[in-house]
Amino acid sequence: MSLANQTAVTRRLEITPTSPPLPGETDAPAAATGTAGLTTAEGDPTADGADIAAPEDADAAPARATAADSLSDTSAGRTLPPTAVTAVLHAFGARPAELPPRTVVFIGSTAPLTALPAVHEGIPVRTAPSPAHALHLAHHELQAKSADLALVAGFQEPLGRTVTVQTLRRAAEAVAADDSVLGVLDFDGCAGPADEPILRPSRHSRRLTDPAAPRLLLWSGGNAAEEQRVRRELAPLLDGLFPEAFPALPATMPCGQAPGPVRAGAVTTAERAPAAVAAARTVHAPRPRPVALLFPGQGSQHTAMAAGLYGREPVFTAAVDAVLELLGPEGAAVRADWLADTPAVAIDDVRRAQPLLFAVDYGLGCMVLSWGIRPAALLGHSAGELVAAVLAGVVPLSDAVAMMRERVVAAVRIPAGGMLAVAAGAEALRPYLRADVVVAAVNATSQTMLAGSTAPLAETAAALRADGHTVVTVPATSPFHSPAMAPASEAVERAYTGLPFRVPDLPLYSGYTGGLLGPDDAVSPRFWARQITDPVLFQPALDQLLAADDMLLLEAGPRQTLTVFARRHRAVRLGASAAVPLLPARPVTPEADRHAVLTAACRLWQEGHQLKGEALARLWTCAAEEDTPAPATRAGSPVGVAG
Repeated sequence: MSLANQTAVTRRLEITPTSPPLPGETDAPAAATGTAGLTTAEGDPTADGADIAAPEDADAAPARATAADSLSDTSAGRTLPPTAVTAVLHAFGARPAELPPRTVVFIGSTAPLTALPAVHEGIPVRTAPSPAHALHLAHHELQAKSADLALVAGFQEPLGRTVTVQTLRRAAEAVAADDSVLGVLDFDGCAGPADEPILRPSRHSRRLTDPAAPRLLLWSGGNAAEEQRVRRELAPLLDGLFPEAFPALPATMPCGQAPGPVRAGAVTTAERAPAAVAAARTVHAPRPRPVALLFPGQGSQHTAMAAGLYGREPVFTAAVDAVLELLGPEGAAVRADWLADTPAVAIDDVRRAQPLLFAVDYGLGCMVLSWGIRPAALLGHSAGELVAAVLAGVVPLSDAVAMMRERVVAAVRIPAGGMLAVAAGAEALRPYLRADVVVAAVNATSQTMLAGSTAPLAETAAALRADGHTVVTVPATSPFHSPAMAPASEAVERAYTGLPFRVPDLPLYSGYTGGLLGPDDAVSPRFWARQITDPVLFQPALDQLLAADDMLLLEAGPRQTLTVFARRHRAVRLGASAAVPLLPARPVTPEADRHAVLTAACRLWQEGHQLKGEALARLWTCAAEEDTPAPATRAGSPVGVAG
């Protein structure tokens, strides 16, 4: 089932009214208790604004909470008070400031709703004449991209009954975030907004059982002797196993216990598994180095980059689809050119390079997060910094895609130009600079990029080569990070004004400040707009990152460019830190894409990180699902189907 234009239900709770007030006493309990009238299932009163823990198992039967004053009977002329909105928010343990910027509360009720505010603590509140109407309205706003998260509550008369509260998201974004997906809403059978949509299971992938496909075998022990014992137990199991059963083996062993510090792993097929397990290297990893994700930018793109994961790894696939869907009608053409042998628009064209790099970088980042990795820091190069900003919580995905699209629109209006990679330091290149050719990026000690308009840049390249410098033309059709892009910078700054920027939730190192991104820059439209013209200070930013701690640098993008830069850093050369790519260094086969990702995951395991075996297994057990009908339930009925 395609996730395009689908709305997913990701959480469901049931709120049960308790002690409905008498006529005229709607707000009395709140005044008496000083709360929003919401208590947890265990009966503990929760103060207004308190941090309520969400249920641990959102995929199981709907959790139940109670509300005293917030869900009162509206018959006999009584109306829902403003605390009904508070109850909806508290049911999910969320403070308004912690919710995504474009969160909207939808309340559908056949009873009067005249007492509800249009905005509650900065969150818009929509009302509808029935619960079904509210679901239709939420779906419409999500698909129109005017809302990113919908909290929907349906109130039936009499209001003393259990009220179902649901969270809705665009389906692809929910899967990309590895959110619980209880199902997707099917509106096809609805004659109008009064008809309740059907909730269908989200089956966006199907199971594979190919024994010839490589997979991960990961095992550990509390000490060297335990690891050897697990390895010996694996040997006869693999020797006698039917090949078709090989993909179904657990990703991590032994099962049912926490991984030990002595680790080993192998990327192997069923046929080679016994030999691979016997030859696997043992690593003692008592303290894993923190992971920092690196996101490459313009120049790293190539045709079909990471295409071997598309349609095979569900989180990556959903993340790419989410980005392309947010691009609107152009998204389908971008996808087609990405996967085509001969694209209609060249991949190096800014109209393809920027959207696809964003989508691939974001998809890889989401995939790594779904494995259970929580990065200690993020660092993006050029356009990759915008992806880092999304994962750090600086800007919502929908706004980040809009920002990237504005960059592209502004860039195509600038006269053609390009970029050069030169094997020399920035100081050594100063004699070759001119008004229209400048230092665009400082990547490593002897790795500098120049940018400028086409003719002056060609003259500079010729002069550099004549003097014996190694010069490589970067795949770019725009003079990014040069004064030539100033009109584009001014245009996007106007477009960025008013966007809901926030301070990062994770340490975000910026290639434009050369260090940790501060709160003032994070929320400044001008800072993000000037990234088109300002030079990228990747090396200084990496210096600051590796000075903070010994790190395992994981490049979430194509071509291994940042891995190469990082491996030249002194901290990496000395072994204090390490750099690992997720994808191959050059365009290869889809199988090579998957093998590279498996190898990176194995390295994370050997480093000592705890990984989610079920998430890893998707790399060798999943493929894209064809559109097929699935059993369904009404959206208001209990559901226990996970995506």
